[in-house]
Amino acid sequence: MKVLAYAAHEAGAELLPYEYDAGPLGRLEVDVRVTHCGVCHTDLGMIDDEFGYASFPVVAGHEAVGVVEAVGDDVDPDALPIGSRVGIGAIAGSCFGCEWCLRGRHQFCPQRDDTVLRGHRGAFAQHVRASDWRHAYRIPDALSSAEAAPLLCAGTTVFGQLLRYDVRPTDRVAIVGVGGLGHVAIQFYAAWGCTVTAISSSRSKEDDARGFGAAAVIASSENGALDAHRGEFDFILSTVSADLPWDDYLGLLAPGGTLCLVGVPQKPFTVGPMALLPQAKALVGGVPGSVDDTRRMLAFAAAHDVRPVIETFPVADSGAALDRVRTGSARYRAVLEM
Repeated sequence: MKVLAYAAHEAGAELLPYEYDAGPLGRLEVDVRVTHCGVCHTDLGMIDDEFGYASFPVVAGHEAVGVVEAVGDDVDPDALPIGSRVGIGAIAGSCFGCEWCLRGRHQFCPQRDDTVLRGHRGAFAQHVRASDWRHAYRIPDALSSAEAAPLLCAGTTVFGQLLRYDVRPTDRVAIVGVGGLGHVAIQFYAAWGCTVTAISSSRSKEDDARGFGAAAVIASSENGALDAHRGEFDFILSTVSADLPWDDYLGLLAPGGTLCLVGVPQKPFTVGPMALLPQAKALVGGVPGSVDDTRRMLAFAAAHDVRPVIETFPVADSGAALDRVRTGSARYRAVLEM
């Protein structure tokens, strides 16, 4: 099958039409005609070669929603019928046979298929292929395709940590950053039952944060703002790419609390041992959720009215969408209409 995609041919370049041959459909594979695709910072990381390993031409995109057009011979037709509306996210396949897949942790599979790292086979295209149909998720009727798209990475990333680290409805949770990830996280954790505090550098997004479900807002740039909340939180989710004073954020945790990073800091960081050890605090990293995590996330979002706030752009105007994400000015997620 010939696929029309939109590729950057060098670092930082605009997206131009690009065609490639997807080859024959494998027995477990599924082809999806893309209608919408979210724009994540990781997509920009590949387009701009921020990580230093992009191979051009790059077709980015890993938050795709569309319609099933073809399935391999071994795909269960009842689970994934032709014409069904599905999403393909950050992980488009795993082996389902390794230690990690058998534990239900497909995101750790050494053979996983990372959609955005494929080079020229990402989801900024008219079609995208999942290498295993079980990584194509039926989209609940209550979610529009445009709203569902960012949930395939941002949603499963923040919701997956809630499950993995056993966040309880009675927990006091802080979400650092009211942005593309953070505004979704506030909604999920508040709907879960947690008392949520948003931490932002200023109060410019305070009204939005409270509208998303935050019970309180801390402006970290204000004098003594963090010190006033020492020992307050059971779980902190950092969604920002900034280099933060990590000891101060560990200081916000109650004994036994966890600071989880899903945003990617720009530089290596250090923490003082006395900020971590005496009260048995944990500093952990987070990745997108498993197959089951993602299915549960979509169902929970549909049932509890969790919706990303989006700006939509036709694919012909992809440059404007990318610029909104580059400058951090999108409110709050950009979505391409294919």
